[in-house]
Amino acid sequence: MTSLPLLSTYRLQMRGDAFTFADAVSIVDYLDGLGISHVYLSPLLTATTGSNHGYDVVDPSTVSPALGGRAGFEHLVREVRSRGMGVIVDIVPNHVGVGDPRQNAWWWDVLRRGRDSAYASFFDIDWSEDNGADGRIALPVLGSADAVQELTVDRTGDEPVLAYYDKRFPIAPGTDDGTPAEIHARQAYRLVPWDSGLIGYRRFFTVDDLAAVRVEDPRVFDAVHAQVASWIDDDLVDGLRVDHPDGLADPSAYLERLRSLIGPQRWLVIEKILAEGEPLDMTLPVDGTTGYDALDELAAVFVDPRGDKALTAVSRTYTGSDGDAAWLHSQERDLKCSVLRSGLAPEVARLVRAIRKDTAGYGAASSAQELSDAVLRDAVTTVAARVPVYRADYAPLATMLPRIVGEVAREKPDLEPALRMLTTALATGGEAAARFGQVCGAATAKAVEDCLFYRAARLVSLQEVGGQPGRFSLGAAEFHLSWTQRARRLPRAMTTLSTHDTKRSEDVRARIGVLSQVSDLWSQRLGEWNAIAPPPDAAIGLFLWQTLFGVWPADGVVTGELRERLHNYATKALRENGTRSTWTEVDAEFEGAVTDWLDAVCGGPVGVALTGLVAELEQHVAAASLGQKLLQLLGPGVPDVYQGTELWDDSLVDPDNRRPVDFAIRKGLLGESGSVPAKFTVVKSALRLRREKPESFVDGAYVPLFAAGPGAEHVLAFGRGPTADDVDVLALSMRHTAALAATGWGDTVFHLPPGSWTDALSGRQFSGTVRPADLFAALPVAALVRD
Repeated sequence: MTSLPLLSTYRLQMRGDAFTFADAVSIVDYLDGLGISHVYLSPLLTATTGSNHGYDVVDPSTVSPALGGRAGFEHLVREVRSRGMGVIVDIVPNHVGVGDPRQNAWWWDVLRRGRDSAYASFFDIDWSEDNGADGRIALPVLGSADAVQELTVDRTGDEPVLAYYDKRFPIAPGTDDGTPAEIHARQAYRLVPWDSGLIGYRRFFTVDDLAAVRVEDPRVFDAVHAQVASWIDDDLVDGLRVDHPDGLADPSAYLERLRSLIGPQRWLVIEKILAEGEPLDMTLPVDGTTGYDALDELAAVFVDPRGDKALTAVSRTYTGSDGDAAWLHSQERDLKCSVLRSGLAPEVARLVRAIRKDTAGYGAASSAQELSDAVLRDAVTTVAARVPVYRADYAPLATMLPRIVGEVAREKPDLEPALRMLTTALATGGEAAARFGQVCGAATAKAVEDCLFYRAARLVSLQEVGGQPGRFSLGAAEFHLSWTQRARRLPRAMTTLSTHDTKRSEDVRARIGVLSQVSDLWSQRLGEWNAIAPPPDAAIGLFLWQTLFGVWPADGVVTGELRERLHNYATKALRENGTRSTWTEVDAEFEGAVTDWLDAVCGGPVGVALTGLVAELEQHVAAASLGQKLLQLLGPGVPDVYQGTELWDDSLVDPDNRRPVDFAIRKGLLGESGSVPAKFTVVKSALRLRREKPESFVDGAYVPLFAAGPGAEHVLAFGRGPTADDVDVLALSMRHTAALAATGWGDTVFHLPPGSWTDALSGRQFSGTVRPADLFAALPVAALVRD
């Protein structure tokens, strides 16, 4: 392991078609010059051919040849280590890619040999006789029930295979005689219609192409982590980021085993999405989360609470609902019930069967065995829909499920027998308990992040992974206390502003968040624009108007590339929203109308007006964008810089946020001065400060600081240092600058701690009591270092 303290990370999205290990090697000098301490790599294992993300691993035992293989990875590590930096890698323990069975040897063997396969226990397969496929593995790929007659036998390869258009499936040895339908009937799997509601294995949420693996089995854990273990043995990595641990049967046990594998010193962070008020389970052997919680706080603290009333009224006008906490909470429950009864119905059905199995012979619960599956499904759905977190089986949440079950029992006494049965199953801690936690997490992801956050439209910048849009804004006092706790309890947790999973980049969110500062102006402009270019649907229009404003180019030039990106984003947003079009029931006419509307806006008078509004609010957007960036980089935790975000970034949801980055431009800025964009200056200066003063940031103190006077609320500041009595770095940012522009600073002052201080961003010096107008004369942020 490298001796350099873990101070910061830079996330690189590895892509076989656009950014390989060789490409990463070519920018190692740049990352070193930027001030990064550790290079953070997206999944490296062999993934589905053409994958642009790597989360669909098909061979956990090898490093992706498309990226450069094991040799390419080792070369990159040597280059990184030669500059005193370290390497962090993202791993995917929950699932593997099975979209093309031929590419996944484990999956192919299971389909070919069924329960006799050496890998049969590797996957979470439903082998029960009442699984709807006669105990076979249901694969939802057919266009209709009659499509089995469209199967053919492909004999062009080494062995015959069943073919359904471009898809191929194995044929068990000695079963290839007869018609394709007869051959199909002899296999360990059943090809069923895509909309049949049957699925023979646990998935990643509702993605059929990603099959879950049973890492709770030590043999499976070892196989899935074979390559990872070799990295540890050969000292190639300094830490791991774990994707979606909530999907596992027992996240806590898995993380204990993983910690034993990597040792006590290596960094370990988990993609754990925390709900409002949910603490991270401190019994987990991890350094913290991947930072969605910090992202949410940084976004909300720059939202002006004065815009709440007006933006709520705007939401009511165009969507018919306030979009506030009460509405969001109600919608969340309804959407969870809906997804549990539709997309996740196979998982719920399997959970119900597990409940029956786990409660057989248990007293009162046993007498409830005559309850219908429908009643049990209703009880499971009702309880799961009320779980306000991904899963409630972590230690700090021990009282949550009892309270929820009690509420349901009081409100729906007819479910009492089914609730007793569910309670017994959960209490035994068997299969049903694990599946309940997995179902709750999937329901939350599909209902909230993948649906509700595409429907609500009060202020869409708050509708982010792990976001709390019902809260609207965060006060300075709450922010500081939260970050004080972060410094004390989770000093090595990751913080972030953009990831490969964020729905909008940090800069797009910052610009949209400024609408909270000019809510009346925004309401007025919306009225004008809707009269000139009315969207096909008012509610969807409000959502997309904000997105357009967020990504609108400062020069007003909408390129063909941007227009295509907007079209693709709108299509995804409409189908996730689900009110006018869906992934399974596409309304091409409506989607076309939205695309035409976008084109009309981009090429018409509203586009000119958008350019004017962007220019009018530019200074306020800069304050929010630079402010959140500086506070993240100098705050507690280990800040991650997502690739390319050292400059203004207009990315939207994936795959848009995985586009290749132009590193040539960024390399050219390292040695420049004067004309360097402000954001680049902030990122480089802050990262280098962390590297120069590690004792002030690694386990360093966090001290809230406040201005005094009528404009005090417009300064957000904190100090960092080895101890609270020895603060030697100050991070300061303006906020809510639109209101400030109307009132001015007045006699507001900021009392600096003793000593002489130099702004690492501008080179200007300060001491004693300073006026914010002087402090922020060069930029809306300052990073003061004690001389």
